[in-house]
Amino acid sequence: MDGWNKISSSLSGFNFGQSAGRFAKGFNSSVQATREKLGQVSAEDITELPQEYRDLEARVDALRAAHVEFLKITRVYQDSSYDYPTQIQESLTEMSTTLTHTVTSFAATNFKGTALPTPAVTPAVVRQYKTLPHALERAASSASAALGNPETSRLGTALKDYANAWEKIAAARLDQDDAIVVKYLAPWQATLSNSIAIAVKARQAVRLSRLELDAAKQTLKAATNVTRQEQLTLEVEHAEDDLVQKTEVAISMMKAVLENPEPLKNLNELAKAQLVFHSVAAESLAVAQGEIEELSVAAEAEYR
Repeated sequence: MDGWNKISSSLSGFNFGQSAGRFAKGFNSSVQATREKLGQVSAEDITELPQEYRDLEARVDALRAAHVEFLKITRVYQDSSYDYPTQIQESLTEMSTTLTHTVTSFAATNFKGTALPTPAVTPAVVRQYKTLPHALERAASSASAALGNPETSRLGTALKDYANAWEKIAAARLDQDDAIVVKYLAPWQATLSNSIAIAVKARQAVRLSRLELDAAKQTLKAATNVTRQEQLTLEVEHAEDDLVQKTEVAISMMKAVLENPEPLKNLNELAKAQLVFHSVAAESLAVAQGEIEELSVAAEAEYR
């Protein structure tokens, strides 16, 4: 009984009339939207929004599309292995080796002091950066070491010079990616998820308000009872005021989004990070190439 009294008390404070009114408006708006979609409403019965609003709407759509499309490509910087095609195979090998190391380490610890044989612990995996610059540096260093004494192998010396260049480039690559993620990707995504999304929601409110207005106009047009006509006339006037207010708010929000300098700042940070990386790469390779060319010329002269 106490439970029922609590429910009754809660229901007594609920405004059924207001709730029903909102439900009716929502239903009428859905019907209006469906009829418009099916071409059952003439153009003159659809309230036309201001030209300024429509122009801003088109510009915001273009801004949103630019953010989405550019983000699809630049999001690659979140994964440093974007230029290293064999990283999946190497990652699987690392996972297998790590699992083996974990199992053998556990066994060696727990079998100690028992009659069971203690297995040899598999060495732990040495984590390596999976980027093309790091891979080139590792490959060149390994090849140089395999060729023996640099003093007797010009190719070994050249490979060492090449490896040194790519070691600097690899470090710059990681710096570039970190800068892009923090200074470009995060704020670029934030603009899309926040200010642009808020402007889009404001436009949705305008659309809903316009549908409610046109639905109210259609209901008024079909009404025959004088008392009902007077009530519906007031509803149409309120709907018109609501549409004007929501349109003004949406215009203000769309202007703020379009005037926001943040995307330009973000794009500048992207270009800056890329420029620094490519500058380091160009400088490092220029030094290495000069040294390799000297070795190449000397080797060719000696060979001739």
